[in-house]
Amino acid sequence: MATADKNKNEQNLSVESRLKSLYELQTLLSQIDRIRTVRGELPLEVADLEDVIKGLTTRIENFRKEIEEIRKKSVAEKEKINDSQAKIAKYKEQIDNVRNNREFDLLSKEIEFQTLEIELSEKHINEYARMIDAKNNEIAETENRLADQKHVLADKKAELDEIVSETKQDEERLREQAKALEPKIDARTLAAFKRIRKNARNGLGIVYIQRDACGGCFNRIPPQKQMEIKMHKKIIVCEYCGRIMIDGM
Repeated sequence: MATADKNKNEQNLSVESRLKSLYELQTLLSQIDRIRTVRGELPLEVADLEDVIKGLTTRIENFRKEIEEIRKKSVAEKEKINDSQAKIAKYKEQIDNVRNNREFDLLSKEIEFQTLEIELSEKHINEYARMIDAKNNEIAETENRLADQKHVLADKKAELDEIVSETKQDEERLREQAKALEPKIDARTLAAFKRIRKNARNGLGIVYIQRDACGGCFNRIPPQKQMEIKMHKKIIVCEYCGRIMIDGM
């Protein structure tokens, strides 16, 4: 029933009344666009800065995870050293009680091998220490960049908030007026208008004929087409830019 009533109401709307409402809607939306223009690129700058800060924060977290992994490797190397030292101590005890040269040579080689293992582990530990220092330096550098970006973001947000607070009431009032106009336009025409407006560089979905030309793209409109537009019998769009056209109503 609600849908039937809606369709009936749309049918009762004359083309002329729809066009008038559409142009009033365009006027209100253009005023909202001008308010947004006052804000300029600030919303985009704020969004970009937030992305940068998020990226820097993630980078610091990754560095810290890498440091934690390197420390685990360093601990593992220290455990290897302790294990090798214990083996060397055991082999030295055994070497004092060897029964022949063959046993002596075997134990000597084991001591030599474990000694080399200790040297290798110590080399790895030193490498890991240098890697940790490098990662910490990168963290410090990134944290400085992060602090700078947070400072810039705070300034940009404060500037944006100030502009928004100055224009918020006007924008809300215009939006309410625009919303109140929408029921005076049939759904199909309104949807087409919004689509055209979205694709238009200047946000104009409906324009006047100016000096026998479309007020959007400035291409010449044939006299016959102008006559049809003045009759207000149907909604006519520019064949070049797709905008809805009206005469001086």
